[in-house]
Amino acid sequence: MAESKQHKYKTKKVQTHIKTLSLLSETGTGGNAAFVDVNNGKLVRIRPLRYNWKHSYDELNPWRVEVRGKIFQPIMRTLLPPHSLGYRKRVSSPNRILYPLKRVDWDPKGERNPQNRGKSKYVRISWDEATELIVSEIKRVIKKYGPTAILAQADGHGETKLVHSAHGCNTLLLEH
Repeated sequence: MAESKQHKYKTKKVQTHIKTLSLLSETGTGGNAAFVDVNNGKLVRIRPLRYNWKHSYDELNPWRVEVRGKIFQPIMRTLLPPHSLGYRKRVSSPNRILYPLKRVDWDPKGERNPQNRGKSKYVRISWDEATELIVSEIKRVIKKYGPTAILAQADGHGETKLVHSAHGCNTLLLEH
């Protein structure tokens, strides 16, 4: 993780971190860099990263082109897409699923009760159990319907997080 600095924010101490926003996680690969302000473990603000936050404009020596009397040069901050700014609400949303769940009346080795999809309640399961369920379902579908029965989209979008990581990693999963 990049350097952090502390400053006052509405009379409370806030830590500012530099994060990439395609994955707000420790893997943090890809995406647009931003200043992310955290107060007591809660995300309170997301701001564009300013390239001159640590070095002066002259030290950075960015490119500059003059064409027909107009000067073109880079802006000194990242351009955050609107969906990245929404992370602040997404990470603390009461609708966010924090751990694996399984429908209470769904038994992968027995009665599946498809008529209750969207109606039944859910029960929390362990990550190990969730992984085993996914593996067994992939194997079951391939055995019953063949290897082409599972669609592996060739290029996942960077907003899909770690469940199916971006840019073809999902395809690698199904090669084995």
